[in-house]
Amino acid sequence: MLMETILIDRPELEQELYNVAEVAGYLWEKGWAERNGGNLTLNITEYADEQMRALPAISPVLPIGKTLSNLKGCYFYCKGTGKRMRDLAVAPLCAGSIIRILDDCATYEIIADEPILPTSELPSHLALQDYMIATGSGYKATLHTHPIELVALSHSKEYLDSERLTKILWSMIPETLAFAPLGIGVVPYALPSSVELADATLEMIEHYDVVLWEKHGTVAVGKDMMEAFDQTDVLNKAAAIYMTAKNFGFTAEGMTPEAVQEIRTVFNLPNKR
Repeated sequence: MLMETILIDRPELEQELYNVAEVAGYLWEKGWAERNGGNLTLNITEYADEQMRALPAISPVLPIGKTLSNLKGCYFYCKGTGKRMRDLAVAPLCAGSIIRILDDCATYEIIADEPILPTSELPSHLALQDYMIATGSGYKATLHTHPIELVALSHSKEYLDSERLTKILWSMIPETLAFAPLGIGVVPYALPSSVELADATLEMIEHYDVVLWEKHGTVAVGKDMMEAFDQTDVLNKAAAIYMTAKNFGFTAEGMTPEAVQEIRTVFNLPNKR
C-alpha cells in the first residue's frame, strides 16, 4: 500500500521535486556529495494551495536561529539532516521534508511527508532565501555542495581573494564568464552550520551568485535548482582546467583581457570588474 504523499494532485510541485532529485543525482555522480554531504532548499510557496496551508504540523515548532521577516508564511522543501543526496535522487520526500515558516518568522514546523529534520545548515539557507525575497531577485533555490577542484583551491591562501579567483576562473574557458557572470565570492573558514557562516555568506551573496566556503564547499543560488547547479558546475570546470594545467607543470595563461571583453560584449554582460 502506497503511503499518502503531499504530491498527490499537485503535478507542478511534483515536477519541481523531480528536478531537485535530478540535481541530487548529478551531485552524487560527480563525487560532490559524499555520505550525507551537501544540502539544498527550494522555495515552493507558489504551490501552496489552501489544502496545503491547512495541513497540520507533524513536528513540534522548531527554531530557525534567526528572525527572517520576509519568510512569513513561506513553504520550503529541504534536504534532511544526515540524509544522502543519492537517496534524495531516488525519493525526495524520503530524504527531505516540506516546512512552513510561522508568523513570528523565527520558527517553523514540518508538514510533509515525514517528520525529517531539515539540514543543519538551515539558518544559512533560509537567510539566503529571505534576502532573495527582499531583493526581488526571483531566485528560489539554494544549493550547498562540495565541488572537488574549487574546494582544493580554497586550501591555498593564493586563491582566497574573491576578485583574483574570479578572474582566474573567468579566463579559463569562454563559457565561465558567459554563464557565471557574477563570478565567485570567498568566505573565510567558519564552523559549518554556524550563524557566523550564515551572516558571512549573506554579505557575499549581495555580489556573487556562487560563494566558496574555505576548506568546505560552495553555496549557489538560482531561479531553480538546475540553475544553481549549472553555475557551480561551470565554475568548477574552470577550476579543473586550471589545476590540470598545474599538474602538467605549467600555469594556464588564460584568455587575454581583450578576449574576456569580447565575451562581455557578445553576451551583453556588465563590466562588473
